[in-house]
Amino acid sequence: MLRATIALIVLCTSFLSNAETVHHKLHLNAGVYTAVDTTTFPMASFNWTTTFEAQNARITLESGDSLSLTIVNNDSIKHGFKIKDKTSGEEIAPGDSIHLTVFFDQEDYATIYYDHLNNSSFRAAGLGGIIHVPSNPEGLFYWNIKDFQKNWASQLVSGESVNWMTYYPDYFTINGRSNPHINQDSMARVVGSVGETITIVIANTGSSVHSIHFHGYHAEITYSSLNSAHIGRSKDTFPIKSMETLILEMVPDKPGEYPVHDHNLSAVSAGGIYPNGMFLTMLIQ
Repeated sequence: MLRATIALIVLCTSFLSNAETVHHKLHLNAGVYTAVDTTTFPMASFNWTTTFEAQNARITLESGDSLSLTIVNNDSIKHGFKIKDKTSGEEIAPGDSIHLTVFFDQEDYATIYYDHLNNSSFRAAGLGGIIHVPSNPEGLFYWNIKDFQKNWASQLVSGESVNWMTYYPDYFTINGRSNPHINQDSMARVVGSVGETITIVIANTGSSVHSIHFHGYHAEITYSSLNSAHIGRSKDTFPIKSMETLILEMVPDKPGEYPVHDHNLSAVSAGGIYPNGMFLTMLIQ
């Protein structure tokens, strides 16, 4: 028993010695989004700087890290901040900031941070990003998928109530972009080699259910925030609900360029033009 206790102490000491406190600051910015068809509408996002960008900042940690996070509200109205399954949520007055520290001890884990106020209105306006704790830092790609109803954008970014029973989105993005611009994002477009292990982290920070379909390859679920029983399933199509995260792993068995898209084809358009929206290609050499 004494030897077991000593071994446990050594193991815990080793674990803690590798842990770090990782400091980050997020800026909550309101701005104007320009869609793939040049349509514009108001949007909000969590960014690394005071400059608005449609893509929310992505936070990557190691198992055992404590995230020391400051969030600055650069908007003129009150907002909130919450990490799903990690924090209860806090409010941030306009021009003010909050600070929180959160511990992450699970590898191969992904969750969503977002603005939880006003019955999801602010999140639907764009305020939602990814936190990821990888088990392997190699071969990583990230898809933060969102959907927007253009004629609701002004209401949502102001935190006004909407009737979600009548929600009908018409613009769809991955990392803030639609096809063909998604392929310009090196963290979104999968480029790899036959036999290489590829990991894709998907977070649905939008308001609709999506179904991501791979041509050419199957992938295996290594993490599901919805149901741990889904882990180990290998297939080519992955439904993902609003506020769900998935981690997929694939090892391509042949070269080629293959499309990946939402099986709901209304999400493969933007401004009614096909194929835009959630559509990109994988390039395997």
